[in-house]
Amino acid sequence: MAPQRFHEQFEQIQRSMPDVPLAMGPDDSAEFMYEKGVVLVRDGEEAGIVEDTVRAHFTAAPDLDQDQIRRAGPRTNRSGITRIRVGDPDEGGREADRAVAQALRSVREREDRAGHRMAARNHVVHIAVNACPGDEPVPVPLSEPLNPAAADTAYDPDTAVGVLVVDTGLMKDYRSCDLLSHTDGDAQVQECDEQGILQQYVGHGTFIAGLVAAVAPNTDITVRGSLNDAGAILESEFGEKLFEAVDAGGWPDVLSLSAGTSNGRTDGLLGVENFMRELREQRTLLVAAAGNNGSATPFWPAAYADLPGWEDSVLSVGALRSDGEFGACFTNHGPWVRVYAPGERLTSALTGFETPVPYVYQHSTYDSCRYGFRYGCTCRHPRHTGVLSDGNDKNAAAKPDQVMFEGYAQWSGTSFATPMTAGMVAAHMTAHKETDPRAARQQLLAANTGLAEVRGAHVPALRPPTWRPVPVVRLVPGP
Repeated sequence: MAPQRFHEQFEQIQRSMPDVPLAMGPDDSAEFMYEKGVVLVRDGEEAGIVEDTVRAHFTAAPDLDQDQIRRAGPRTNRSGITRIRVGDPDEGGREADRAVAQALRSVREREDRAGHRMAARNHVVHIAVNACPGDEPVPVPLSEPLNPAAADTAYDPDTAVGVLVVDTGLMKDYRSCDLLSHTDGDAQVQECDEQGILQQYVGHGTFIAGLVAAVAPNTDITVRGSLNDAGAILESEFGEKLFEAVDAGGWPDVLSLSAGTSNGRTDGLLGVENFMRELREQRTLLVAAAGNNGSATPFWPAAYADLPGWEDSVLSVGALRSDGEFGACFTNHGPWVRVYAPGERLTSALTGFETPVPYVYQHSTYDSCRYGFRYGCTCRHPRHTGVLSDGNDKNAAAKPDQVMFEGYAQWSGTSFATPMTAGMVAAHMTAHKETDPRAARQQLLAANTGLAEVRGAHVPALRPPTWRPVPVVRLVPGP
């Protein structure tokens, strides 16, 4: 993504996690975010080896402070990792963390001998790791039909497919939306700020639940609010939250996850290693977003779909643009992405219908979208208009930045291609009386003949029967 846009996203996440100093990585680029002054290691004997190795390396380097090195978290937990402090998190800028970089380099020889990674940055896992197009929800009239429309499948509590959504929680009045009548879970921790304005990414989990329910009405949906810091969480806490989510209601048929991070590697995240191993032994299918970075770099945990042993238990999902024929410009891509589904300009429930809530759009310094699309994304307008704009409205600057949400919204992102796919797996289970979600995944992909074009490659594309394409209009020539 454009560096300036990444800096804006960085500031947003830093505000949501004020007690955790963050840096951008790797050392000389802005590919992901991570906690300053800390490395993650497996707990137990390996943690002690890393700690001693880093201390010896720092002691031999006069410009590194070995007195900073100490444990910075519980020595054991279900996730199997612990944090080791290696530097002062208040030192240095946000562009890089020299202490963390040196600590990771100091263990490379040991890692080579062990044959596996022993230390890693503590990455930020997020539902919108970058946001270009930085699409934000746009209110739509209640008269506008849902997209996808609700399928006519009957709900049967005895055969309903269990879908767990790990996201931002549910709006307090979500039950007033009939679409979400078979949805339950955690309430959003804080919907509005002191001025009564809907906070960033609040409603994200509700919107996703609405997409699942529309595509697959015969589902019992549970939404957990594990990502309540503006959709962000540290890797060191992420695995524990995933365990808590499945412990609360048992392992579901389908787990829909629209969050993750790249880490510059091809061997996964230390923070979810234990969870992913346990997932592999269960029957649950993890449907995970491939990310919004417009990159071929693996995005975790979705990219586990490409690792030996997880091929059947993880389905990685990229996003199609609004016409359903090509990949969305923001979607991650590459051979590790197993399928693509519509992810642009979808319409679903953002809130319930009892209490309208205002929302103030985020500002951007961009004066045009680098891709030339005309829908209202933050990289298109320095000041949002609150409606979809064709870029030719002379009165746009006079329109307020604040809009009201009551019920439905239109939103774009790989976040939303994910529940579309989870819903199609669940719908297949109902239609074919299939009780194994992993078998349903295999059957669905084997029977699917849909294709789309992503970066010149023809890829499998799942398009729900009740989804309708939306025309794509470019304002300027684009790639």
